[in-house]
Amino acid sequence: MSRLVLVLGDQLSPDLSALREADKSRDIVVMAEVADEAGYVRHHPKKIALVFAAMRKFAASLREQGWDVRYGAFDDDATAGSIVGELLRRAEETGADGVIATEPGEWRLINALKYAPIPVNVQPDDRFLASHADFESWAEGRKSLRMEYFYRDMRRKTGLLMEGDEPAGDKWNYDHDNRKPAPDEVTHDGPLWFEPDDEVEDVLDLVAARFGENFGDLRPFGFATTRDQALEALTHFVRHALPKFGDFQDAMLADNRFLYHAIISPYLNLGLLGPLEVCEAAAQAWRDGDAPINAVEGFIRQIIGWREYVRGIYFLEGPDYTGRNALGQSRDLPAMYWGGETRMACVAHAVEQTKTDAYAHHIQRLMVTGNFALLAGVDPAQVHEWYLAVYADAYEWVEAPNVIGMSQFADGGVIASKPYVSSGSYINRMSDYCKGCDYSVTKKTGEGACPFNTLYWHFLIRHRDRFKDNPRMGQMYATWDRMDEERRETVLADADAVLARLDAGEVV
Repeated sequence: MSRLVLVLGDQLSPDLSALREADKSRDIVVMAEVADEAGYVRHHPKKIALVFAAMRKFAASLREQGWDVRYGAFDDDATAGSIVGELLRRAEETGADGVIATEPGEWRLINALKYAPIPVNVQPDDRFLASHADFESWAEGRKSLRMEYFYRDMRRKTGLLMEGDEPAGDKWNYDHDNRKPAPDEVTHDGPLWFEPDDEVEDVLDLVAARFGENFGDLRPFGFATTRDQALEALTHFVRHALPKFGDFQDAMLADNRFLYHAIISPYLNLGLLGPLEVCEAAAQAWRDGDAPINAVEGFIRQIIGWREYVRGIYFLEGPDYTGRNALGQSRDLPAMYWGGETRMACVAHAVEQTKTDAYAHHIQRLMVTGNFALLAGVDPAQVHEWYLAVYADAYEWVEAPNVIGMSQFADGGVIASKPYVSSGSYINRMSDYCKGCDYSVTKKTGEGACPFNTLYWHFLIRHRDRFKDNPRMGQMYATWDRMDEERRETVLADADAVLARLDAGEVV
């Protein structure tokens, strides 16, 4: 009997474990653009188009390799509404008596396959460098699960930037060298984009017709949709942007969305690129003298360190992780996250870039939109859903720990040792956003004061019982305690006024 081989939209890898386990001569690949996956959150149209187009091209490549591929297009009325429904349809059509699948990256789909009314043989997703067992073994017995120590083990495991048993350059981490503010001039033209071919244009027309009301601009569209294009994008980054990536990876500019960033995370998370090949390309640039070690180490750390670490956390913590709310925050996500009016230039720039590109880099996500949501007391479930919806690289295994843990501290400190909150001064130091803002970043209270400045203290005080003994936050509370009482009252009153305007739906 033949078996069905399920390939999901973020599993577009020729060495996928399900494909390796299958027999090309008799097994049948199933791929489908189903309504459940396209609509469980209101995904950015660019994200939907990227996944659909890349899926269609991957299916074509499998056919060229001799696979029998049954593909369910979104606009085909026969396509089922769910992954399990499509498997049942294809099983009835072909007579297949079982399914081979690679483990999905979301508990929602894992459970759907677990309880499917057809036998499903789930293979590990070994496209990652750390298996679940590897991460569980590393985590066992540790009081805190800090990424830095996991990252060092991953360096040892892969040999990346290692000289024997020691890190290249005698340092594991060059983060201290990678915090320069925005440069006066950016010498890189940005990531490599690709003109849509006829097949991609067909997908864009479909997405425009079916998802045109979703938040986000569908066109212009320039993402890579094949492995060959993704490799070109990687080569372009390594050659032209990697040398200065480290210096300015945290910087933000109003008139330059990308600076020296790679924009390859959508391709990594789709499966078009593998983490090790990406890191090896960067390491080779260092060995060849084409990129400095601080840039290469910082880039590699994001992939074999942070990316692998957050996946480990997601599966270690279990299906309830996305529902955590350790700080008890309950405010609705403000309309400005969906393009509503705001007077805050930093938030406006980050949201507009998100709307246009389905992309914003990690500091825009963490220290602008994430920081404001945390300071304002927004319900972390709503924040999580927003990030999952609006970014082209967002899949729950990677997005949820970054938002629930790192950004919103909703997991109570599993990932972060303290909340990532700041006043407006950090944003002013790392960007030029504040120069064009209606608010004054140097004004701490009163009319025209930056909302980040007052909300920062409001957050610290309303959560003082939780954080007062945190050694990384003691200085902040000491500073507050040194303020005179009248100023403290003014700060909190001004913050209350900002929150009241948010609750009333007024522009902030």
